[in-house]
Amino acid sequence: MIRIGVDFGGTKIEAAALAPDGRVVVRRRTASPPHYEAGVAAVRELVAEVEREAGVAGAPVGVGGPGSPSPADGRMRDANSTHLNGRPFQADLERALGRPIRLANDANCLALSEAVDGAAAGARVVFAAILGTGVGGGLIVDGALVEGRNAFAGEWGHIPLPWPRPDEYPGPLCWCGRRSCLELWVSGPGLARDHGAGLTAEAVVNAARGGDAAAAAALDRYIDRLSRGFAVVCDLVDPDVIVLGGGMSNVELLYERLPAAIAPHVFSDVFATPVRRALHGDSSGVRGAARLWPLAGGT
Repeated sequence: MIRIGVDFGGTKIEAAALAPDGRVVVRRRTASPPHYEAGVAAVRELVAEVEREAGVAGAPVGVGGPGSPSPADGRMRDANSTHLNGRPFQADLERALGRPIRLANDANCLALSEAVDGAAAGARVVFAAILGTGVGGGLIVDGALVEGRNAFAGEWGHIPLPWPRPDEYPGPLCWCGRRSCLELWVSGPGLARDHGAGLTAEAVVNAARGGDAAAAAALDRYIDRLSRGFAVVCDLVDPDVIVLGGGMSNVELLYERLPAAIAPHVFSDVFATPVRRALHGDSSGVRGAARLWPLAGGT
């Protein structure tokens, strides 16, 4: 059975057809339109193109994106692509595609993909974090996605920065209305803002690699803040593996330094949890979205 996954991001929308053995049969992407209705139409067109090229029709469709639908009325909430908030996104996609769909947070899709056959395959408890334009998290326990009673489990990007230092308090105001959300500190734009010289996060990382002292100091602060954020997760669920996705997951230094940086902050005398890059990279979103529809007797 072919399943189709859609990764609805802030800059791109990607759709892929996933074979039962996990192979991506067809993958297509387009730029994300700035308006809600155009985004729904783009998903419809991408799914039709992928189905046509894969030679299937009416395949199950799973969609991963920012935020989550409210269990109260199905309308979107907590999306950093704020034009989605308050919209009946799932219902509108189902109407456009002419079938039921499954919709989940993009970090949940990352976690599901990597727990099934990625960097955390075989692990019992997996926490996956997207470190990109925004920051999110997803939790897998015994192969199942944990969304919680109110369907917002894993919204790690909107806890306040743990153990703030005097120069970090009270912290900047977040788009969500709260102050000092972790997303503001450990996203790509958070690193760029902290560096303060108008460089992108990628440019800051490259400058740090080249020996620039100010960039290296900004990256040190970034790793320290990220370690504090992960320590809170570890105190709550003590994952077997932490998996990173998003643009900042390409910074190799994170895998070398994060475990030792997390250790002093956890409430334990032992910390041996590995931090790994997502095996499927930016394909994890569509793979996990497709797997929101499990195969009979399988994943």
